[in-house]
Amino acid sequence: MSITAQNPEASIEPMMLYMGRLAREAAGELALAATDVKNAALGRMAARLETGSEKIIAANRQDLEAAEKKGRDAAFLDRLRLDGLRIAAMAKGLHEIAALPDPVGTTIAAWTRPNGLEIARVRVPLGVIGMIYESRPNVTADARGLCLKAGNAVMLRSGSDSFLTSLVIANLLTEAVTASGLPEAAIQLVPTIDRQAVGFMLGGLDGAIDVIVPRGGRSLVERVQQEARVPVFAHLEGVCHVYVDKSADLDMAKNIVVNAKMRRPGICGAAETLLVDRGAASSHLAPLVDALLHAGCEVRGDEETQRADTRVKPAADDDWGAEYLAPIIAVKVVDGLDEAVAHIAHYGSQHTDAIVTDDQNTANAFLARVDSAIVLHNASTQFADGGEFGMGAEIGIATGRFHARGPVGLEQLTTFKYVVRGQGQTRP
Repeated sequence: MSITAQNPEASIEPMMLYMGRLAREAAGELALAATDVKNAALGRMAARLETGSEKIIAANRQDLEAAEKKGRDAAFLDRLRLDGLRIAAMAKGLHEIAALPDPVGTTIAAWTRPNGLEIARVRVPLGVIGMIYESRPNVTADARGLCLKAGNAVMLRSGSDSFLTSLVIANLLTEAVTASGLPEAAIQLVPTIDRQAVGFMLGGLDGAIDVIVPRGGRSLVERVQQEARVPVFAHLEGVCHVYVDKSADLDMAKNIVVNAKMRRPGICGAAETLLVDRGAASSHLAPLVDALLHAGCEVRGDEETQRADTRVKPAADDDWGAEYLAPIIAVKVVDGLDEAVAHIAHYGSQHTDAIVTDDQNTANAFLARVDSAIVLHNASTQFADGGEFGMGAEIGIATGRFHARGPVGLEQLTTFKYVVRGQGQTRP
């Protein structure tokens, strides 16, 4: 049965509670689904995306036109846009998820007690995942694929800007899931853009939802974190840094910095601040700034950076903690590793930070001292992605400290239980 947009005058509460009950029932079936059944479903899901690409692009065109009329910026439109290549990448991600080991039922640890009890810690699904997202319709496929392989049902609530695209994708995926003999409610897209639906999801729907994953702007994530009555996997912002050390190879540094900022400026792993070691400023600062400007990036810098290139605009105090999500970067000269680490600790968001250096000791110190979910040495911050980590895909980057941190992939969508086997033991 296809999902259709709900009549805006219809009551939302009974619909949401009904969807929650269906999701909970589906989660019980999915938790016991065989690996080959789940993998077959993932293959069918990928095939449906490919054969339905024209429908997806047509719906996406409508969403894009509406977003442009609302005056959405270029970064927002880039996150919203789907084309043949991006749809093919979504399908490829589903195939990659199918190829990954099934985490459900794997033994994390096992031991035997002196009394003969055999104890094992075994991975099990989380249950029902509530996914609330705004302008990234590809999340519809990524979330469904990961949740299904990890044995979870998922309730998706798309933002208004990506609603039509997400609706088409969700229906295609549901066709594939049911054709594989799995429950239709394994994937449900909330058929309304009314914000009341978000409130019901945050309340947990009478225990139907086990965890919420928000993907979107600061206002959405803050609301979720403040109002959710169930656990949340989230990050507020991606204020990512690249620190160029005095021993960095200049050509490598230029390539990494430009890629980290300009490959896709509108994603959360894009670099927003460049820190340059004062020991490298005379040789590296001007070429790095020139490379960024040549790539079409606006540079806002401190006084030393402005002296290095007259095209640099003065940086204001709020530039150092800004998530631009646009071709803009803040540049500052720092007195070595200590000041770089202190700057990142003060202004960063514990998302992704990188160092460029040929000094292994300096690299090790940076990787140990920077308290972010992802830290990199001699690599672009744009690798902050579950697909690039070999996870097939991800449903977000978590910057919290509990349960999941960094890309949320298959293992992060499971929890565990203890399985204890005995031979009649009783406790004295």
